[in-house]
Amino acid sequence: MKELLFKRKKAFAVYVLACFFPVIGQLLGNLGFANLIGVVEKANMRDFYIAVLGIVAIVIISSLLQLSSRFLRIRFMRDTLLDIRKQAFDKILNYSYAHFSKKSKEVYISNLVNDINNFEQIFFHRLLNVIFNSGVYFTSLILLAFFDWQFAIAIFVVSLVVFLITKGFEGKTVSLQENVSTLNEEFTIKASNTFNGLEILKLNSIEDKFLLQTMKSIDKVEQKRFFFTLFTEGQRGLTNILRYLIFIGILMYLLLQAFGGLSIAKLTFMLQLATGCVWPIGQVMPMFNELKAAIRIYEKITVNDEPERDINQNLTPYVFKQSIVAKGLSFAYDNQPILNNASFNLIKGKKYLLKGASGAGKSTLIKLLSKIYENYQGEIYLDDENYHHVSSEAFNNNVSYIYQDVFLFEDTLLNNITLYSDYSSEIIDDAIKRSGLEELLLEKEEGLNFKIQENGKNLSGGQRQRISIARAIIKQTDILFADEATSSLNEQLGREVEETILSLKSTVIAISHRYYEGITEKYDYVLELKNGLLQEYPSEVYFKEVVTL
Repeated sequence: MKELLFKRKKAFAVYVLACFFPVIGQLLGNLGFANLIGVVEKANMRDFYIAVLGIVAIVIISSLLQLSSRFLRIRFMRDTLLDIRKQAFDKILNYSYAHFSKKSKEVYISNLVNDINNFEQIFFHRLLNVIFNSGVYFTSLILLAFFDWQFAIAIFVVSLVVFLITKGFEGKTVSLQENVSTLNEEFTIKASNTFNGLEILKLNSIEDKFLLQTMKSIDKVEQKRFFFTLFTEGQRGLTNILRYLIFIGILMYLLLQAFGGLSIAKLTFMLQLATGCVWPIGQVMPMFNELKAAIRIYEKITVNDEPERDINQNLTPYVFKQSIVAKGLSFAYDNQPILNNASFNLIKGKKYLLKGASGAGKSTLIKLLSKIYENYQGEIYLDDENYHHVSSEAFNNNVSYIYQDVFLFEDTLLNNITLYSDYSSEIIDDAIKRSGLEELLLEKEEGLNFKIQENGKNLSGGQRQRISIARAIIKQTDILFADEATSSLNEQLGREVEETILSLKSTVIAISHRYYEGITEKYDYVLELKNGLLQEYPSEVYFKEVVTL
C-alpha cells in the first residue's frame, strides 16, 4: 500500500496537506467562538459586532478551505483508484492458466467490481478522516500544552489508553470485511450460473426456486455487511461512552480552574482544544480499523499469490524440428487419475486424432501438450528440450487453437480473426475462404468491419466456430490443437473444414466425435484414451480393425 500511495509523492503530499485544511478552519472557528464569549463577558457591543463579523469571515474561510481540500484531493484519489484497477487486472492476466483455473471467472469479476467498489467507498473516506482527526488531535494537544502542560500530558495518557482499547477490535474488523468480500464472490458465481442457465430454468418453470437461492445468497451478504457495520458502530459507541466520561472529567477540571481565576474566554478555548483531543479518539480508531480492513482487501486483489515458478523455467527459446515426446506422463485432476504412465511420440507435421469416451481426459491431454497444465508427473520434451524450460510466450506464438467454446471480442470481424496482429490481405482472404467465412462476409454490408457484439451474440454457433478456425489458419503455426473444431458446423461445411485442417502443414492434435467418411481416415495416427491409459494406432489400423471390434 505504501508503494501505491508514494508512487506520486508530490500528489500524495498535496493530498495529505489538503486533508489538514479543515483543521485550520476548525481551529479558527474555536478561536472565533472563544473570542465571542470573551467579548460577551466584557459586555462591549462594538467589540461584539466585530467578533460576529470575524465569525462570519471564519465561516467563509472555512468553506473555502473545505472546497479547496476536496479539489486538491480528488485527482489523487482518481489516479490511485485507476492504479488499483490496473494492478488487480494485471494480477489476473499474469496468472498462469493452471493457477487462473483454480477459481471461477466470477470470483475475479467480483474482485474487480465488488472489492474495488468497497475499497473506494471505505479507504479514502477513512483516510481523510484519520488524517483530519489526527491533525485536530495533535494541533489541539500542542496548543493546550502552552496553556497547561500537565493537563496536556494527562489527556495524552488517557487518549493512549483509549487507543489501546480500540486497537483490540482491529483483527475482528479486518476479518468481517474479508468475509464480506468472500460472500460477494460466492454471490457473483451463483448469479452468473443462474443467468447462464436462465433459458433452461424458464423452459422448466423452476426460476422461482433459483430466485429463492439467489435471495438467500444476497441475504448472507447483507447479513455480513450488517454485522460489519454493527461491529464498527459498536466500536464507536464504546469510544463515545469513554469520550463522554473523559469530557466530564475535563469540564470539571476547567471549572475548578475557573474558580481559581481562569477567564471564561480562556476556559472556552481550552475546553475546545481539550475536546479536539478527546472527540477525535472515538472517530480515529474505528476508522483506522476500517482502513486496515480496506488495505487487506487491496492486498487480496492486487498481490500476486501464485507460487514462484522454477527460476530455470521459460528461458529456452522455442525450437520444434522433430517431435514432441512424452515419457511416463501421469496426471490427476481433483484426485481423479486422467493419465497413467503414458509414453508417446508426436512427429512434426503428422496429424493425430484423440479418441475416447466423454470425460476420458482428451481435453486434459491437449492442455498438457499446450503447456496450460504443468503440474504433471513424468516428462514432456519438445525435441530434446524439457517442456518446463521452454519459453511459454515463444511456445504460444507458434501454436494455434480451435475450441468448441469460442470467445469473441466486441470488435470488428477483422480484429476477431487477426487478434490485432498485422497480416497481408492475401493471407486474410485465404483464411476466410478456407474457414468458410465467405458466406458471412456476403451477408454483412460492412464486410470485415462488421461489428461483433458481446461474445458474438449476433452470430450463429457455426459462424462463431468458423472465426475460431480462421484464427488458427491465419496464424500459420507449427502446432494446431483442435477441440471439436467442427461440432457447430453442418455436414458439408464440417467436411470442408476438416479437410482444410488436415491440409495444413501444422502438426495437428485434434479431438472430434464426428466421423467424415473418406476424410477422417486421413489422420496419420489415432490416440485412444481409456481408463487413464493411452494407446496409439496408425489411422488405417484403427478405422479398419479397432473400430469394427
